[in-house]
Amino acid sequence: MSSTLRLFWEAAGGNVPEHWEFKTIDELLEHPKAISVGVMYPGSDTDGGVPLIKVSDVKNGAIASRPSFCISNKVDEEYKRTRLNGSELLLTLVGNPGDCVIVTDEMCGWNVARALAVIRLKDTQLRSWIRYVLASKPAQHLIEARLNTTVQKTLNLKDVREIGIPIPPREERDSITKIIDSIEKKTLLNTQINQTLESIAQAIFKSWFIDFEPVRAKIAAKQEGKDPELAAMCAISGKSEAELKQMPEDDLAELQATAALFPEELVESELGEVPKGWEVNSLGNICNFTPGSAFKPEYQGQTHGEIPFIKVSDMNLNGNEIFIVKANNYIDNSLQKERKFKLHEEGATVFAKIGVALISNRRRVLTMPTIIDNNMMSASPLKGLSTPYYLYLLLKTIDFNTLVSGTALPYLNVSDLRKILIVHPTINLLNKFELIANPLLQKIKLNSVQCEGLVTLRDNLLPKLLSGEVSVEDIKQQQD
Repeated sequence: MSSTLRLFWEAAGGNVPEHWEFKTIDELLEHPKAISVGVMYPGSDTDGGVPLIKVSDVKNGAIASRPSFCISNKVDEEYKRTRLNGSELLLTLVGNPGDCVIVTDEMCGWNVARALAVIRLKDTQLRSWIRYVLASKPAQHLIEARLNTTVQKTLNLKDVREIGIPIPPREERDSITKIIDSIEKKTLLNTQINQTLESIAQAIFKSWFIDFEPVRAKIAAKQEGKDPELAAMCAISGKSEAELKQMPEDDLAELQATAALFPEELVESELGEVPKGWEVNSLGNICNFTPGSAFKPEYQGQTHGEIPFIKVSDMNLNGNEIFIVKANNYIDNSLQKERKFKLHEEGATVFAKIGVALISNRRRVLTMPTIIDNNMMSASPLKGLSTPYYLYLLLKTIDFNTLVSGTALPYLNVSDLRKILIVHPTINLLNKFELIANPLLQKIKLNSVQCEGLVTLRDNLLPKLLSGEVSVEDIKQQQD
């Protein structure tokens, strides 16, 4: 069996040292029934219920965040065979079949949806190794060959059991795993930092422009005979009056200047109460909406070049969670000029305008002049009326699902998008927000670029380690 699995691996473009053995996933199971699919009938979302991991929660071999959907305790008990204990592997069976996740202690007690397989191994220390092997190109080729594509790409449990895994001696395996782990941990840390930084930017945006907290603090202080500006400073900084007194003079003066930009009164408008001096404006008056260009197959396939040409799917690439830092296709300046492809400016927010991707409400920010395909659209801030990060965060608050037309193929009516009414602050306050948000978003951009580089390093290094082309000792010598 081992020799046959080796032949399959080599046929898929892989190569491993002769002293490594091959075993099927079935041979590595804790017992014959230690692999099963998850919950088929989850029922409705249940507050305070058991978190349910869905395929959409899996991204690049990890669970991006705590699942938003929960099943009832009754449903969980019915499907207790896939209740997680913190020592399993998860494998996606649809969507992106073959994406493997190591279950952590945090996930203990959670359950999984039908589109995921729960795998329990005899040797749990093999989990990281198996995950990295399955992420390699030979394994992905072998998985691809087993997929049922009648309706959508689907991997069944029988085929999962038969997947061959090359296994080196423990010491060699642990050394390779340690190297890849270090890259993965840095990537994960950057991703977590980015999530925190964006949450901070979103919280400031919501406080200032949605909830009007500094304005309301001023109003409440005036009613109580207190200092409105001091109240706004507390609301903006999240500090008490006592804590403000401990701040450096320059920081305090800057905070005071920011507080002064907020009015002390709310007035009635067609959108309800809004800060005095702010306008009710339409979205189309503060930014330009520009559709993308037709991206014919003959222009596709160039993986490096001067100008990225992105499609909707590029928004899902690792590292592109907020900023577009990589693309699957590029073109040269000469072709851009010849075909007159529209360049969308750095700082513009891009999103899908048609199809299922539209419903997911994804927004991304361009990091350089970029061409986008005709299934997408960009929003560019108008100078003096908007700023890049304000516009990005503003668009994230708008549910495009409420604007969708068409039933068979949903699409976004741009004229409806332009007519959306917003509460528009003064340009001085917008500029102040941009100064505060810019360091946060720039750090996210740098982390995203680093993540993309780390993923590239991992993807280039893994097959070389698996084949023996690069040894652990080689890497240690480079590090020394």
